[in-house]
Amino acid sequence: MLRETPVVFVVDDDISVRESLDLVVRSAGWEPRICGSAEEFLGQPRPTVPNCLILDVNLPNLNGLDLQKLVSPERADMPIIFLSGYGDVPITVRAMKAGAVEFLTKPFSDEVLLTAIEQALERSRVALAVRTEMQSLRDHYASLSRREQEVMALVVTGLLNKQVAFELGISEITVKAHRGRVMRKMIAGSLADLVNIAAKLGIGH
Repeated sequence: MLRETPVVFVVDDDISVRESLDLVVRSAGWEPRICGSAEEFLGQPRPTVPNCLILDVNLPNLNGLDLQKLVSPERADMPIIFLSGYGDVPITVRAMKAGAVEFLTKPFSDEVLLTAIEQALERSRVALAVRTEMQSLRDHYASLSRREQEVMALVVTGLLNKQVAFELGISEITVKAHRGRVMRKMIAGSLADLVNIAAKLGIGH
């Protein structure tokens, strides 16, 4: 489990908004990282803990929507909450379609903001857990020999050991040995486990 303090990025060019949000985030027990521009945010190290981004739409130079376009594809673990000084329906639609989790129009209550942050951080936790699991599966798969990978690919399609042996031109006993090593290395307790792992890795389809 991740027990480190979640990080909440704030990107807004209004110093009064930055100071206000800094206090709100701290009061909730999270770590604020406050930036006055998109460029300043891009220079921040990427956190390995649950995190989210509170982002003003109207920023100088690189605006909020442009920043979203830059970071969203590679940061599924960083949900974005947009802030706007006025209700602009087309901008809201664009932001939400591009994956924003919330769009708040100033002024808003602390309660509304805290609820949005909590939901964003929970989404971030889930995304980080999935990323960690996938990296672990990829590492296990990389530890298989080429022959073990071939055996795994055939086994998860439902072929019996003797059919796998025929496909690969090896003995059934050899297939059993490879299959045993595959199960151990992939930490699969059953064929169903192995099939699920293979599906996550996109193997055998």
